[in-house]
Amino acid sequence: MDDILIQRANAYASRFQLQLAERLGFGIHGIIFAAQGKSETGKTAVKIHRANEPYRREVAVYQRLCEAGVRRILGFHVPTLVRNEDDLLAIEMDIVTRPFVLDFAGAYLDCPPQFPDEKWDEWEVEKIEQFENRWPKVKEILAALEDLDIFMVDVSPSNIAFE
Repeated sequence: MDDILIQRANAYASRFQLQLAERLGFGIHGIIFAAQGKSETGKTAVKIHRANEPYRREVAVYQRLCEAGVRRILGFHVPTLVRNEDDLLAIEMDIVTRPFVLDFAGAYLDCPPQFPDEKWDEWEVEKIEQFENRWPKVKEILAALEDLDIFMVDVSPSNIAFE
């Protein structure tokens, strides 16, 4: 695990008087911990990003979802932004249960990324293999996000998870 990410997670927890609990995830964009406030009930998730660009994209997506009042997409839960700290590249959000859509660090706002058609074709073949008979529902979710000008390309069964 990346020590700097853990240091920033601890700094965030200290700043907001949270106690970090179990690790919820770890990947290319960062690390996610469950956190518990001293006076609050329930846990939240704290995601610490490795790099500024994915952090900024994810914050922008959560802000757009919040402004649109989106808490579910076609029955799939979407985390709600609690707060974020730019200096720590930290996002705190509520924890959602399956089915869910999350992890927007690889998403694009306002226009899709410009990839060659062959790349898109390869991407779709990979997604069909990953999701199998659930791919049509995933495509509906992606279309609903696109209606909000959110273009999610980092799509996997871990971030669009079924019941």
